[in-house]
Amino acid sequence: MYKLSLLPLLWAWLTYAQSSDECNVTTQYLSDPPYDNYFYSDCHVDAQVVVTSPLPDSNLSIIGPRVIVAWPAGNSGLAAFFQPQDGPNGTLRIELVNSTVGNPLAVYRDGNSDNNYPYVGVQGVLLFNASATLTVPILGSVRTIRDFTEGPSLLQQVIQDAINVTQYNETGASLSRLWLDNTTITNFNMVPFENENGAIQLDPEGRTISFDSGYYHFQAYFNYPQLQQLTPQDVLGEYSQDLIDQQPSQTTSLSFLSYSEKLLAGAWRFLTYFGRDSMISALLLEPVLSTGNGSAMEAVIGAVLERVNRTDGSVCHEETLGDYATYLNMQNNITGEDATAAIFTYPMIDTDFYLPILMDVYFTKYPERIEPMLSREAGSIDTANENMTYADLALSNAQKIVNHTAPFVDNQTIENLLHLKEGEVVGQWRDSTYGLGNGRIPFDVNCALAPAALRAVSHLAALGGVYPNTTSRTSVLTNYSGWSSLGLEFAVTWEEKALPFFELNLTGSDASSRVNNFIQMSTFYDGPSNNESFSTYANSPDDTISLYAIALNGSESVANDTEARSAPIPILHTDTGFHLFLLNLTNTSSAEYAETYTRFLNSTAHSILREFPSGLLTPSGLVVANPALSGSEVLIANFTNSAYHGTVIWSWQLALMAEGLHRQLAFCNASLDITAPHCVDEYVYNTTRAAYNVLWDNIEQNEAQLQSEVWSWRYDSSGGNNGTSRDGFTTTPLGELPPPPGVSGSTESNVRQLWSLTFLAVTRDEDYA
Repeated sequence: MYKLSLLPLLWAWLTYAQSSDECNVTTQYLSDPPYDNYFYSDCHVDAQVVVTSPLPDSNLSIIGPRVIVAWPAGNSGLAAFFQPQDGPNGTLRIELVNSTVGNPLAVYRDGNSDNNYPYVGVQGVLLFNASATLTVPILGSVRTIRDFTEGPSLLQQVIQDAINVTQYNETGASLSRLWLDNTTITNFNMVPFENENGAIQLDPEGRTISFDSGYYHFQAYFNYPQLQQLTPQDVLGEYSQDLIDQQPSQTTSLSFLSYSEKLLAGAWRFLTYFGRDSMISALLLEPVLSTGNGSAMEAVIGAVLERVNRTDGSVCHEETLGDYATYLNMQNNITGEDATAAIFTYPMIDTDFYLPILMDVYFTKYPERIEPMLSREAGSIDTANENMTYADLALSNAQKIVNHTAPFVDNQTIENLLHLKEGEVVGQWRDSTYGLGNGRIPFDVNCALAPAALRAVSHLAALGGVYPNTTSRTSVLTNYSGWSSLGLEFAVTWEEKALPFFELNLTGSDASSRVNNFIQMSTFYDGPSNNESFSTYANSPDDTISLYAIALNGSESVANDTEARSAPIPILHTDTGFHLFLLNLTNTSSAEYAETYTRFLNSTAHSILREFPSGLLTPSGLVVANPALSGSEVLIANFTNSAYHGTVIWSWQLALMAEGLHRQLAFCNASLDITAPHCVDEYVYNTTRAAYNVLWDNIEQNEAQLQSEVWSWRYDSSGGNNGTSRDGFTTTPLGELPPPPGVSGSTESNVRQLWSLTFLAVTRDEDYA
């Protein structure tokens, strides 16, 4: 441990640090080479520090030395990008070390600032193995940092020009920036620490700092209102407290992303509200989350209701606040007090449907919480919702769902399926440019979310106290007292009629031919085809291979061509898990739909049992998309192992699929007056059970990655020599791979993602082993 020198100022810094006796401190270290992640929380601040140093085999055009500090408060942060002064790229290494300043992090606090919020942040000691130059500083918002790291190195002059570089404490340097709100200031200081030869040179005009190798004490702090974090004990339910000891890393991470007002999507890139992420997480984590007033479940539901658009019932996708919100407002000529207002966006079509589904799950179990929750006054976050209650906003959301699904109930045409919003290229969880292969009618929204939400509206209407008990309006769509039967009627139509639009069938020989062509065209895979599995896992005796399109074309450019508009995007995918997780056969299901449903279940199980590229299964995990059966050169070029929603692995999709298969198996054990073909057909049942176990074997094999957002793999036909390869596959951080064609930057995965912590609740059922 390195000793703190007796500089008076350094002792002053330590004086501000709060002892653990006065304020509980939680720290966490997560290694995700080339990224080292450090978390610090106490009653003053929550922060994440990410230290990046290239590995010997890193792509130096993507990975470079840097330090990022990110705060959940305001989704704020700072980044410092470094380069070696003398040596070649790749030789500079940075470490955050234990010291008497912090182990390795400690809180930094100062007195009140001009805006009456105290300066608060973190401090520690960095070690540089060689002389370095801080070349690019970014201070203010995580979103601004992401614009630089994920876009074509975007820097906004109005933000960069406000950074001041000054000498600090004679031997040190300070970078500071006044936010666009003219009150908040972000600071980053560096001072030589037990480093007699350390010297810092400043270039205020170029905003660069150069210094020798050695140890440097840094401080990162700002004056912005902080959030109230939920402790692990607060986040977890009464009967799940043992998880704190059993899974300390996961529960600590869950706590870092959980606050009394909202749950955050991921660290470090998404330390803010995302409606879809929080609701999917709550649905999967529901068995272990706390309930009641001040609970995690009500933090999720309350945050969503608070941000519903009162004019049309849309659920907010993302909240932008802090410095980046001010920047966007100024770009739209919004000035004065309004310039600092948070921004709520509504581009998605899937997010609306999760709200009644989650409310149904919660209020069915805890009906006593209906009145306390829904009677709350809205407007504390989104001021546009002042004079509204949560009940008003829940009603507007349900009304939108009923209205938007009604046309398809009346007439089951391609035009009446649910499309992405006009002018938007994304609209559901695969929200990257090529996430749906340019399709506009997504599978998950039409085949799972819409019918599940309609069933939820039906259940909530029957509960009482959720929607108004009135028949005063003549329209059936606004006769709330009739929504119990109306929602069920709508749901049955969507369940039975939407799925066939997406079904595709190939012969085994055609499927094999397409996979072989994929291997010839692929730039990232040259291994075996594994197409012998098509004969093993065919959907029928005539060797038919069934799959379900990730989306339908639906493009406005072919508005007058019904065949072109209904053209499927033939990507094999994991969104089938939504259907398995959210829907079951019921007493209202027809015999025809029961057969359709069984065929769908069988196809999904087969896609898991078949190894890539004939199926979804790789040694690194179940890929969320596979273009090998598409026969399309364009799709093969876009759905790569470096595409954000390509042939990559997302943790929560593994959890969703695992729990979906489990629900289908458990359904067959339930005491229900339903004869489900997939329960009585021994082949289909055993195939489903086999898929469940193969998937869980694969999940357990990849346990080290499960809490991260997304990861990928490299394939080496020689089998690899580094000891980490399995059958030629080497699990690889997505951010280390060059972006696919047409994408400006690579995508770095969050080391912890809210919905990637769902394995706290989703566990293997040994009854089906």
